[in-house]
Amino acid sequence: MKKIECIVRTVSLEPLIGALEQLDIAGLNITQTMGYGHQKGASEAHVYRGVEYTVKLREKFKVELVVNDEQVEDVVNTIVSVTRTKQVGDGKIFIYPIEDAIRIRTGEKGNAAV
Repeated sequence: MKKIECIVRTVSLEPLIGALEQLDIAGLNITQTMGYGHQKGASEAHVYRGVEYTVKLREKFKVELVVNDEQVEDVVNTIVSVTRTKQVGDGKIFIYPIEDAIRIRTGEKGNAAV
């Protein structure tokens, strides 16, 4: 099993969810996040208690899912094809090994729990 984590543009989220549903991916965790990479974010000057500071962050979504090993390539290819604009800021994909998974409700383990 592998955990696939991707950081994507906000406009890419809904098309990505639809494409993953077509692959019969049932479980996703989505977190609204902020950060910056090569594009260095959007610089905005703010004033807080009389002190000016700059925020250099872009709003993104982090999508996390755990899949069986044989699904990894299809999922990664789907993420890339749906979210790629060929512009700086398209995002990143990270893949981690998962030692085990347990479905709390039934006690199923491994691939059956995913």
